[in-house]
Amino acid sequence: MNSPNNISESGGYLRLTTRAEAAPFTCSDPLGNYSTQYTSGAITTYGKFSQTYGRFEIRAAFPAATAAGLQSSLWLDPNNGAKYGAWPASGEIDVAEFYSQYPDRVIPYIHYLPATPDPNVTNTVCLITPSQFHSYVLQWTTNQLTVSFDGTSCLVDTWNPAAPLVAPQPFDQSFFVALTQALGVGSNVFGSTSTPLPATTQIDYVRAWK
Repeated sequence: MNSPNNISESGGYLRLTTRAEAAPFTCSDPLGNYSTQYTSGAITTYGKFSQTYGRFEIRAAFPAATAAGLQSSLWLDPNNGAKYGAWPASGEIDVAEFYSQYPDRVIPYIHYLPATPDPNVTNTVCLITPSQFHSYVLQWTTNQLTVSFDGTSCLVDTWNPAAPLVAPQPFDQSFFVALTQALGVGSNVFGSTSTPLPATTQIDYVRAWK
């Protein structure tokens, strides 16, 4: 459902909010309907804007939370998510992922199937000031993906895909931008009594250059 409680604009900022609803409700799902009491906000440029290569900049502030259970993501996904095979074969570029159990850092991640182990697809050393606005930048060329935060390089990857793909595949197709605020899973799992809600990711702007 679309609701201003989850996606809104105020003071020049886009706000994506995860919140608890007053009562549980049923969600329809091809894999089986399920009941929940939580809603979240997400937007994408799918069908409206996509690009191959260039510079993408997102200025955003993640929730002021220090307990596990929240995940915010600034990322790019291919228009054709199955062009080179099921995920992650066709690629995904996570410019910045915030896990509230680690509020002092944001994690970039380059998803694809490498020919050999690729140590440069991610790291956990990109520190931020929690809940403050920061500039997250992806520079994408035919042979390199570079992620920087506030002008400081955080990750550089020259990918080497597994056969039958050859570089620059799978990062040679158009990707759209996605911005999501959601509940956490895994070690960052949501706790109904411990995760603070509502929680909001604020977006100042998204810019792209060819």
